[in-house]
Amino acid sequence: MTKSNPTLIVIEDDPSIRGFLRTSLTAQHFQVFEAKTGKQGIIEASVRKPDLVILDLGLPDMEGVEVIKAIRSWSALPIIILSARSHEQQKIEALDAGADDYLSKPFSFGELLARIRVGLRHALRSGEALATEVFQTGPLKVDLHHRIVYVNDAEVHLTPIQYRLLCVMIKHAGKVLTQQHILKEVWGPSYQENAHYLRIYMSQLRQKLEHDPSQPKFLLTESGVGYRLKV
Repeated sequence: MTKSNPTLIVIEDDPSIRGFLRTSLTAQHFQVFEAKTGKQGIIEASVRKPDLVILDLGLPDMEGVEVIKAIRSWSALPIIILSARSHEQQKIEALDAGADDYLSKPFSFGELLARIRVGLRHALRSGEALATEVFQTGPLKVDLHHRIVYVNDAEVHLTPIQYRLLCVMIKHAGKVLTQQHILKEVWGPSYQENAHYLRIYMSQLRQKLEHDPSQPKFLLTESGVGYRLKV
């Protein structure tokens, strides 16, 4: 994590949920600040410089997606959506706007805590990867400088598109990426509707990198939304 007592901002208009999160997260040694409106949340995020934001989409003054866009205009800090809105399109809109993860209400605090830890690790590892140019998760290791991929210390050959797809996943490791986002980064804007391209190449990557491609351990599918590289 980024510091011994990471700072979190909870942007949520329901006082009972805010109170529960404040009490529960403080007990886990997080420093917690609260906001009950989107405007207040944006101000808190700019002033407090938090390590992570927990955001509800249904705020009284503005849409949560607008809060995401505002924060993303100046910061790459992890944003976890915690919302009663569970339709896939709403998840996709939030993730495409720049959110890192999404949990639907009602939620398990244990799962939220796990997602927070992943988000903090991702933020830390992103900086480390830029410094070392080596990414590793489990048996997968990628030398980004020399463009060499290893699984269990054995070199694996990837085609240029397979490698580009893997690099996009590494760039956003730990984050849920929508199919449209991945297609745009790997193939370009004109391919955003060609989801079958992504399915084919993700299957190929799993065949080369996963011990059991039918039960992937780190190239994970987020049903109806996209994919995540587990860290």
